[in-house]
Amino acid sequence: MIEFRSVTKQFPDGTVAVKDFSLVIPSRTITVLVGSSGSGKTTILRMINRMVDPTSGSVEIDGEDVMTLKPVPLRRSIGYVMQNSGLLPHRKVVDNIATVPLLRGVKKKDARERALELMDDVGLERSLADKYPSQLSGGQQQRVGVARGLAVDPNILLMDEPFGAVDPIVRDELQNELLRLQRDLDKTVVFVTHDIDEAFRLGEQVVIFRKGGIVAQKGTPSEILANPADDFVASFVGADRGKRALHIEKTPAGDVLVDSEGRPAGVLSGAPAEAKAATVSVVGAPAQGEEAS
Repeated sequence: MIEFRSVTKQFPDGTVAVKDFSLVIPSRTITVLVGSSGSGKTTILRMINRMVDPTSGSVEIDGEDVMTLKPVPLRRSIGYVMQNSGLLPHRKVVDNIATVPLLRGVKKKDARERALELMDDVGLERSLADKYPSQLSGGQQQRVGVARGLAVDPNILLMDEPFGAVDPIVRDELQNELLRLQRDLDKTVVFVTHDIDEAFRLGEQVVIFRKGGIVAQKGTPSEILANPADDFVASFVGADRGKRALHIEKTPAGDVLVDSEGRPAGVLSGAPAEAKAATVSVVGAPAQGEEAS
């Protein structure tokens, strides 16, 4: 379990990135921190592995204050996946994945074998093991980044907008892969994004931030959708624009869910007749300009 206790972070220039932040992140769940740029979510993430230290307050892992732990061993015990993968361009895929185990003293043969197993886990063909990052697609690079983050079998996996730089189709595949991995591996995942649809799809707990690291609302996706805390949250999740409120329209091809502006949001199948008269709110309705099939 990770717990933030009244954490504040003020940088030397006087900027307050996070103010009096408290949160409990349960073990073996995915908690998503979501907000616009400058809302403090990445700063909060990086306090867990001491890439950033709080000005006041404490961050605890299983009751132990991270400030009592040495930064380098702490970071090597926690998986970290970032946007654009952050791979070392001069190292082959298998060696990128094996980086942290080698730093921790694992024999090269064992580290490489573990790297190959992780390639299987994240859906990468072993034939890519001796390729360099520049020879991979963006989606493949991100899968390598996830594999590297899992290489020491960490209890905690930090993910800082890891899928933000790939196209929507690849992003969807990577989200599915993360959910599958979580079902198989049962990690404590802290995931940062600016995309509310991604947050609602992945998060068991979602925390929405205002500027300055102030929590606007936290809860399950269903709780937030059913009862936005205020106008800011309603606007952020799209409830004020009718994006989440769906109704049914009959078409020659079948019943289709559409939003308040008539945009298709999905299809309805197997619902009881009485449900077809109701307005339905769903998680993950398409954003402006997108259509769901």
